[in-house]
Amino acid sequence: MKNRSELREIAMKALYQIYIYESSDVEYDSSKIIKDLLELENDFVNELVNGVIKNQKEISQLANKYLVDWDIDRLSKVDKAILSIGIYELVYTETPSVVSINEAIELSKKYSDEKVTKMINATLDKIFHSEEEDAR
Repeated sequence: MKNRSELREIAMKALYQIYIYESSDVEYDSSKIIKDLLELENDFVNELVNGVIKNQKEISQLANKYLVDWDIDRLSKVDKAILSIGIYELVYTETPSVVSINEAIELSKKYSDEKVTKMINATLDKIFHSEEEDAR
Protein backbone atom coordinates (compact mmCIF):
# COMPACT_ATOMS: atom_id res chain seq x y z
CA MET A 1 0.00 0.00 0.00
CA LYS A 2 1.40 3.39 -1.01
CA ASN A 3 1.31 6.39 1.31
CA ARG A 4 -0.22 9.72 0.32
CA SER A 5 3.14 11.24 -0.65
CA GLU A 6 3.76 8.38 -3.08
CA LEU A 7 0.21 8.73 -4.42
CA ARG A 8 0.73 12.47 -5.01
CA GLU A 9 3.85 11.62 -6.98
CA ILE A 10 1.81 9.23 -9.14
CA ALA A 11 -0.82 11.94 -9.66
CA MET A 12 1.96 14.36 -10.68
CA LYS A 13 3.31 11.84 -13.21
CA ALA A 14 -0.19 11.32 -14.63
CA LEU A 15 -0.72 15.08 -15.00
CA TYR A 16 2.71 15.42 -16.60
CA GLN A 17 1.67 12.88 -19.24
CA ILE A 18 -1.68 14.59 -19.72
CA TYR A 19 0.00 17.98 -20.24
CA ILE A 20 2.27 16.42 -22.88
CA TYR A 21 -0.74 14.91 -24.67
CA GLU A 22 -2.65 18.21 -24.49
CA SER A 23 0.27 20.23 -25.86
CA SER A 24 0.51 17.78 -28.78
CA ASP A 25 -3.28 17.67 -29.34
CA VAL A 26 -3.33 13.93 -28.61
CA GLU A 27 -6.50 12.31 -27.30
CA TYR A 28 -6.09 10.68 -23.90
CA ASP A 29 -8.03 8.82 -21.25
CA SER A 30 -7.00 10.01 -17.79
CA SER A 31 -8.22 6.81 -16.13
CA LYS A 32 -6.02 4.71 -18.44
CA ILE A 33 -3.00 6.92 -17.71
CA ILE A 34 -3.60 6.52 -13.97
CA LYS A 35 -4.12 2.75 -14.35
CA ASP A 36 -0.80 2.43 -16.22
CA LEU A 37 0.98 4.14 -13.29
CA LEU A 38 -0.88 2.45 -10.45
CA GLU A 39 -1.59 -1.25 -10.11
CA LEU A 40 -4.68 -0.75 -7.94
CA GLU A 41 -7.49 1.77 -8.35
CA ASN A 42 -7.04 4.63 -5.91
CA ASP A 43 -9.67 7.27 -5.13
CA PHE A 44 -7.10 9.80 -3.88
CA VAL A 45 -5.08 9.71 -7.13
CA ASN A 46 -8.27 9.84 -9.19
CA GLU A 47 -9.52 12.83 -7.20
CA LEU A 48 -6.25 14.74 -7.58
CA VAL A 49 -5.83 14.10 -11.31
CA ASN A 50 -9.46 14.57 -12.30
CA GLY A 51 -9.90 17.51 -9.90
CA VAL A 52 -6.93 19.32 -11.42
CA ILE A 53 -8.16 18.61 -14.97
CA LYS A 54 -11.70 19.75 -14.14
CA ASN A 55 -10.50 22.94 -12.42
CA GLN A 56 -7.38 23.66 -14.50
CA LYS A 57 -8.66 27.00 -15.78
CA GLU A 58 -9.33 28.33 -12.26
CA ILE A 59 -6.11 26.78 -10.93
CA SER A 60 -4.10 28.45 -13.71
CA GLN A 61 -5.77 31.82 -13.09
CA LEU A 62 -5.03 31.58 -9.37
CA ALA A 63 -1.42 30.56 -10.02
CA ASN A 64 -0.90 33.40 -12.49
CA LYS A 65 -2.34 35.89 -10.01
CA TYR A 66 0.44 35.04 -7.53
CA LEU A 67 3.36 33.95 -9.71
CA VAL A 68 5.93 36.74 -9.95
CA ASP A 69 7.35 37.28 -13.46
CA TRP A 70 6.02 33.87 -14.51
CA ASP A 71 2.99 32.25 -16.10
CA ILE A 72 1.95 28.71 -15.18
CA ASP A 73 2.06 27.68 -18.84
CA ARG A 74 5.71 28.78 -19.05
CA LEU A 75 6.68 26.39 -16.27
CA SER A 76 7.93 22.93 -17.18
CA LYS A 77 5.12 20.37 -17.34
CA VAL A 78 6.44 18.71 -14.17
CA ASP A 79 6.46 22.03 -12.28
CA LYS A 80 3.00 22.88 -13.59
CA ALA A 81 1.72 19.50 -12.37
CA ILE A 82 3.27 19.97 -8.91
CA LEU A 83 1.93 23.52 -8.55
CA SER A 84 -1.51 22.53 -9.87
CA ILE A 85 -1.82 19.67 -7.36
CA GLY A 86 -0.74 21.99 -4.55
CA ILE A 87 -3.30 24.62 -5.52
CA TYR A 88 -6.02 22.01 -6.01
CA GLU A 89 -5.42 20.58 -2.55
CA LEU A 90 -5.26 24.04 -0.95
CA VAL A 91 -8.43 25.34 -2.54
CA TYR A 92 -10.67 22.36 -3.31
CA THR A 93 -9.95 19.75 -0.61
CA GLU A 94 -9.97 19.39 3.16
CA THR A 95 -6.25 18.56 3.20
CA PRO A 96 -4.58 20.72 5.87
CA SER A 97 -2.88 23.69 4.18
CA VAL A 98 0.50 22.97 5.73
CA VAL A 99 0.36 19.43 4.31
CA SER A 100 -0.63 20.62 0.82
CA ILE A 101 2.21 23.13 0.72
CA ASN A 102 4.81 20.78 2.24
CA GLU A 103 3.94 17.92 -0.13
CA ALA A 104 4.29 20.20 -3.16
CA ILE A 105 7.64 21.45 -1.86
CA GLU A 106 8.89 17.90 -1.31
CA LEU A 107 7.88 16.89 -4.85
CA SER A 108 9.59 19.95 -6.30
CA LYS A 109 12.77 19.21 -4.32
CA LYS A 110 12.81 15.78 -5.96
CA TYR A 111 11.94 16.86 -9.52
CA SER A 112 12.96 20.53 -9.85
CA ASP A 113 15.72 22.88 -8.85
CA GLU A 114 15.94 25.07 -5.77
CA LYS A 115 14.70 28.19 -7.60
CA VAL A 116 11.51 26.45 -8.71
CA THR A 117 10.98 24.98 -5.24
CA LYS A 118 11.17 28.48 -3.75
CA MET A 119 8.77 29.83 -6.40
CA ILE A 120 6.24 27.02 -5.74
CA ASN A 121 6.54 27.58 -1.99
CA ALA A 122 6.03 31.35 -2.34
CA THR A 123 3.06 30.97 -4.69
CA LEU A 124 1.28 28.41 -2.53
CA ASP A 125 1.97 30.48 0.58
CA LYS A 126 0.44 33.58 -1.05
CA ILE A 127 -2.61 31.58 -2.16
CA PHE A 128 -2.99 30.11 1.33
CA HIS A 129 -2.89 33.54 2.96
CA SER A 130 -5.26 35.09 0.41
CA GLU A 131 -7.75 32.22 0.80
CA GLU A 132 -7.52 32.63 4.57
CA GLU A 133 -8.25 36.36 4.19
CA ASP A 134 -11.22 35.63 1.91
CA ALA A 135 -12.67 33.21 4.46
CA ARG A 136 -12.80 35.93 7.14
